[in-house]
Amino acid sequence: MHPRNLHKNGYPMDALCQSFPALKPFVVRAKSGNASIDFTNPNAVKMLNTALLLHYYQLQYWDIPDGYLCPPVPGRADYIHGIADLLKLSERSDETIRGLDVGVGANAIYPIIGATTYNWTFVGSDVDDKSIKNAKAIASKNRALANKFSVRKQADSTCIFNGVIKSDGRFTFTMCNPPFHKSASEALAGTRRKTSNLARNKQKRGSGNQAPVKNANLNFAGQANELWCEGGELAFIQRMIKESVDVKDNVEWFTCLVSKSAHLKPIKTSINYYQAAQCKVVEMGQGSKVSRFVAWKF
Repeated sequence: MHPRNLHKNGYPMDALCQSFPALKPFVVRAKSGNASIDFTNPNAVKMLNTALLLHYYQLQYWDIPDGYLCPPVPGRADYIHGIADLLKLSERSDETIRGLDVGVGANAIYPIIGATTYNWTFVGSDVDDKSIKNAKAIASKNRALANKFSVRKQADSTCIFNGVIKSDGRFTFTMCNPPFHKSASEALAGTRRKTSNLARNKQKRGSGNQAPVKNANLNFAGQANELWCEGGELAFIQRMIKESVDVKDNVEWFTCLVSKSAHLKPIKTSINYYQAAQCKVVEMGQGSKVSRFVAWKF
């Protein structure tokens, strides 16, 4: 993980339970003897997320509706720290940095980490009314986010920046965790694979019986707009690159997560086609998992 990631040394379960006592019933003892949770249990994952956000990021309140994406906090924090490193190329104080989180979701995870860690301000956009309502509730119920985070509705689901970035609006950066899958059936199949892998790992650790894969859609939540779009990740990012030309005078750096390394070549081709002045790929690692985000500017 990034050296500034607060979660690089694991989860201090005792301290987390003190910050959020509701986590305590979900703590289990792994085969190694370390305290952990059952990551195939969606309620346990949600409780862990809440504890992390209250313990590390000065929140008093965090919640998401049933069926909405519950993000892994450590990996999300790495994206924020990677952007912070990118912005060191610019002579700016943290107080002047303003970010746009495209697809902020009900969880509002990126504005939470960015505002409390670096004192940045954020606008979050989304097409989903329930996500917008929940993100606004998170913004209004936490002192650390006061005057730091606002939410805008993207009224046209075919657009990414258009309609959200106003003609006089200025952003230091944009960020996005794009829909990964090409269809609902592909998203469900991916979720089932993930659940099955976690269940096998759980059995190896000796922390319980294997969870039934048939409940995969319950274990890893997410609305359709969070999980899939026509053409999948690559088509979404290429559409984002095309739209970025229209708002190039309003944004210093455009960034987006890229899950598949095979997508990098066509993404770079698109960025070059639209004559961006710079293009960077920032690698990130969480354990054996490697991820990255692409960044470009005009």
